[in-house]
Amino acid sequence: MPASLQLGLDTFGDVTAGPDGALLPHAQVIRDLVEQAVLADEIGIDFFGIGEHHRSDFAVSSPETVLAGIATRTSRIRLGSAVTVLSSDDPIRVFQRFSTVDALSNGRAEVILGRGSFTESFPLFGFDLRQYEVLFEEKLDLFVELIRKKNITWEGSLRPPLRDQQVFPPIEKGELTTWIGVGGSPESVVRAARYDLPLMLAIIGGPAQRFAPYAQLYRDAMGRLGQAERPIGVHSPGYVAASDAQAAEEFFPAFKAMRDRIGAERDWGPLSREEFEREVSGGALYLGSPETVARKIAATVKALGLQRFQLKISAGLLTQDKLLRCIELYGRQVIPMVRELLAA
Repeated sequence: MPASLQLGLDTFGDVTAGPDGALLPHAQVIRDLVEQAVLADEIGIDFFGIGEHHRSDFAVSSPETVLAGIATRTSRIRLGSAVTVLSSDDPIRVFQRFSTVDALSNGRAEVILGRGSFTESFPLFGFDLRQYEVLFEEKLDLFVELIRKKNITWEGSLRPPLRDQQVFPPIEKGELTTWIGVGGSPESVVRAARYDLPLMLAIIGGPAQRFAPYAQLYRDAMGRLGQAERPIGVHSPGYVAASDAQAAEEFFPAFKAMRDRIGAERDWGPLSREEFEREVSGGALYLGSPETVARKIAATVKALGLQRFQLKISAGLLTQDKLLRCIELYGRQVIPMVRELLAA
């Protein structure tokens, strides 16, 4: 078992249903997220990540603000984004917000930087989607300067240059933990290595083993650049219940509704039960009893040589009571089983 293996949770803050089946207000969903993180902290889960979206079916547009609230009610769990859409944000403001979370949490903040799979933030904040690549590349370049230097002198093509500029508040100790989120592009994998940053693979479909070449590409690139080994993590969806059958029965309706809604925007066909079951048995859905989920996570950790696994548990209307029970099972049963399986 990797000595540094961490097992965490992610949520996108999907707007959930209440006991009567009606949609909850966004504000209540945000308060519920805080309670989920508090429980995760209490039962020993290593990381809690919150995604960023700017649309009606997700409640969180400012993960850092929610994480700041969580920081004041937790003591040990690491807190981060999943992911921060850097392309449509300001790198200096992102750094300032996360350094504030780091202060409130006594050094537990992390940021996962990516381009995101949704593009609503680009027109909302006045960015041109035709600059999709250059926006991320240039802003990432500046962000790396911010996490590694106290005085910033930097120049790009999209904003005025900085000359011996300091940014406040600084990180109190060490460096802000910063990952690069990658959805499957070799160029993005090499970019993470080039900037000497940990790699987070978002695996949302198909078997995790098909990403082994990306993990090896990253390690090879780090070696060629003469850089020390950095962590590799995986973010994938899933759900834990008392049995495999119960997990599927509870999760499938909410997951299908969410997947079909987003799929209609992207010209995907409706999700069939057969496709769902294929993802559960051999794909990217970590769903079932604690033992089933633990065995699948352990297999992925071994196949890719991971130091972090993050289970994304939010799924459309899936209710708070089910999410809390899932977190409880994950922390109290799945995580110990994963560690035992890997140790053996």
